[in-house]
Amino acid sequence: MTTDISIQLHGVSKQFDEKVVLNGITLAVPKAQIFGLLGPSGSGKTTLVRMIAGIDVPTSGTVHVLGQQMPQLAMLSKIGYMAQSDALYAELTAQENLEFFASLYGLTGTKRKQRIHDVMELVDLGSHLKKQISNYSGGMKRRLSLAISLLHEPGILILDEPTVGIDPVLRKSIWQELTNLSQQGTTILVTTHVMDEADKCHQLGMIRDGILTAVGTPDELKQATSSATIEEAFLYYGGVKQ
Repeated sequence: MTTDISIQLHGVSKQFDEKVVLNGITLAVPKAQIFGLLGPSGSGKTTLVRMIAGIDVPTSGTVHVLGQQMPQLAMLSKIGYMAQSDALYAELTAQENLEFFASLYGLTGTKRKQRIHDVMELVDLGSHLKKQISNYSGGMKRRLSLAISLLHEPGILILDEPTVGIDPVLRKSIWQELTNLSQQGTTILVTTHVMDEADKCHQLGMIRDGILTAVGTPDELKQATSSATIEEAFLYYGGVKQ
């Protein structure tokens, strides 16, 4: 795998009993790009990102991240992963959750304190640091999950529908930060249903019924389908011809 490719999948399939969830996915994500996975619910997006994060294993095919075949325990410190469902300890405060995950990532002392402050400010939760998670709204939990994924400044950031339930103003600032991170060298893989977010990605992969139907920049996909918008291109690749 060349050094300018952060994520490489070759012939990746996933099957649960008789059900084929992913079928022969081959994909290369360049370093420092924001790569968006766009597809309807049940298309296989979450299964795919779980394999890239090393949480699940393919039935066949290979997944490499930063040149290392996944899953691999040593890679956890280099990957930030935000799942679709929030993995938080409801009986703890936000600070206690952050301290726990910071310790897993080996952050200590002044560095730990600074990173907790920085990520909480980014997601606009600085004033809620001492609040117990059971008192957080759904949107606040999503924002805290994003903060946790950013804590250790990972080289690879994997975000599964990160802005669900987040208001448009904060969503805009989060995407600005994602753009900043990619400019600093972070590779970001994001799944989304939101079309204006898809337009902000460097490249998109259209996925449907476990098959990668198209890959390209938003402009390339629009041109290839004679579409004015990403939504029209998405519908085209989903079998809804205009």
